[in-house]
Amino acid sequence: MNEENLKVILAASLAATFKPDYMTNDKIEAATKGHGSLVIPVFCAANSLAEDTFGGISAPEMRLMSSMTMIDASFPHIPLDQVIEKAVKEAMQAGASPENAALLVASLAYFCGTCARAGVPMGNRKLGAIARMHAGAARTSAIALVTSKFTHRVPAFPAYLAVYEHLMDKKLTRVDGSVLPPFIAGGAIYGHSALGEDYNFPELARNAARIGTEAMMNSMNGAGITAYPLWPAFIGATVAMELVHPDAFLGEKYGAFGSVDSAYLAGKGAIEAAKLPEKLHIRGTRDELDSARVIGDFGLILKDIGGPSVIGSMALNEIFAGFEESSVIGAGFSGGPVNPPLGHLCGDVVPALRLMMKHGGDVFSVAEEIKNYKMKSFIDPEMSLCALNTIARKAEEVSRGPISRACILAGEDVRDRAIYRRATAVYNLLKSGKKIEDAARTLDEERKAYVEMRGSAVLSAFTGKKISLKFTALRAQARRTDRFTDKFWGFDSFISYDVEIDDKKYHIEDLSAKTVPDFALLGKGRDDPNMGTAIFAGAVLAQELQYIGHTIINITIPAAVGALLGEEEKSASKKAEDGAYLTRAIPGARKNALDVARIARKIYSSLNQPSEGMPSSL
Repeated sequence: MNEENLKVILAASLAATFKPDYMTNDKIEAATKGHGSLVIPVFCAANSLAEDTFGGISAPEMRLMSSMTMIDASFPHIPLDQVIEKAVKEAMQAGASPENAALLVASLAYFCGTCARAGVPMGNRKLGAIARMHAGAARTSAIALVTSKFTHRVPAFPAYLAVYEHLMDKKLTRVDGSVLPPFIAGGAIYGHSALGEDYNFPELARNAARIGTEAMMNSMNGAGITAYPLWPAFIGATVAMELVHPDAFLGEKYGAFGSVDSAYLAGKGAIEAAKLPEKLHIRGTRDELDSARVIGDFGLILKDIGGPSVIGSMALNEIFAGFEESSVIGAGFSGGPVNPPLGHLCGDVVPALRLMMKHGGDVFSVAEEIKNYKMKSFIDPEMSLCALNTIARKAEEVSRGPISRACILAGEDVRDRAIYRRATAVYNLLKSGKKIEDAARTLDEERKAYVEMRGSAVLSAFTGKKISLKFTALRAQARRTDRFTDKFWGFDSFISYDVEIDDKKYHIEDLSAKTVPDFALLGKGRDDPNMGTAIFAGAVLAQELQYIGHTIINITIPAAVGALLGEEEKSASKKAEDGAYLTRAIPGARKNALDVARIARKIYSSLNQPSEGMPSSL
């Protein structure tokens, strides 16, 4: 390796990482104020909670872990109040509205070990209400809730409608209030005795949550979308907890006194209807949680939280991507195997918090475990870790802390290696006579081959079938004719591929404009049990390629190296974007590539200047 080579690679690498915004086409500056995404507020809230909960590594006496549970809720103020208030302020400063800030903080505090409620009957505290009051949000009901956006989103009304129709028809519980003598309902003879704890509470909570969940899933299907189960379960449990005594304990057949409450039975009804697994496991730590407990507790949280917007629902969905079962429960995209746009990348926050507990605040140990599980759970772990590094660095611009720092460290070495490898490859290609656009296209072709290979292996493991997929066409304009979509293929993609499923071969022609509509509307292929899998496989791998706007080094690096080897900067950035036909999924890369090329030239020029005039000590 000669001196020119070293200086070109160094200058291009430093320029590409000059600021997080140059790593991506995603508009992450907007995320710092919550426009369209709450990923930055999630990181900021988590940083605040981690600092207050775990304290400094060398100062265990400053940690609040033992004071976060609300076990003794009788005091006017408890340490949790201060922790929540500070975290809420951090989330709001980062752009979250009061209702969304309350939701994010309560959710993250719950996974730090805070119980959903404590104190009966005085000193009654609920986590959702604490967060809402510190945020200054208005109390609404579960009717204000809306599912996460899965193309569309569905408000909570169907759950209310179904539950209250059953309620009026006296179908939710065997207990008929019209036959009760005076002074029974509302007192200990009911609420702390057999009629309530053994019969009414369990029936009402479980049935209401089940019916509400089913109504939400049916409504999502009616809107033409898949009924991903997590949010229907949330809303079903929440509507149930709006109705049922939220602090009620249940009879001995459900468990020892105080161990099982009405929220747990609501969670049970919701997960049964949604067909959620009984146990959930946090990535990295493998901590096992009871699904019914989690869903029921979130019913309690959500009923008190206020009225979060759809981006709040989306953020909570992504927070639940921190579970290993995220793809099964319909949680967010950031748990893999596809790496989504940066606005979704909240899935590592809960694992980071739990790993922080496991490792006593050691961010280096936490970072290594995050890196390890992401290397195993993503189709393209290199790009996944680059993306995490980018969004965590952007979060640090707003509010620094141990969670964002651990996430930066998790991807730092992988990102630097990815850039170094590309800069070296582009330098060698250009020196051998290749054009900038050829070099950029080569990088994209290499990534496509990698996604096909590793993606086939990931899909095989997920489905239990032997799957092998090769794309035959990836280009713009499956059905549109305008200039914009002709340039940026992510907005109207023509996708064709060959896929083999357990030795049976399929050719899928024009996935998005032809095959999927024919399957959904005309029933074509539905008689073949493998056709759904064939469509699913292509959709997964195609979207892994479509969402590459989160990391655009296949454009910025060729532009920078090309400029350093003599190409005019504007020309270099244009040629790099033109060549990277896959990374050019959405607009914005050319501008970033131009800036990177200019910075690279500035750095390179400085590297070649003599050091005269510098202080002798240097």
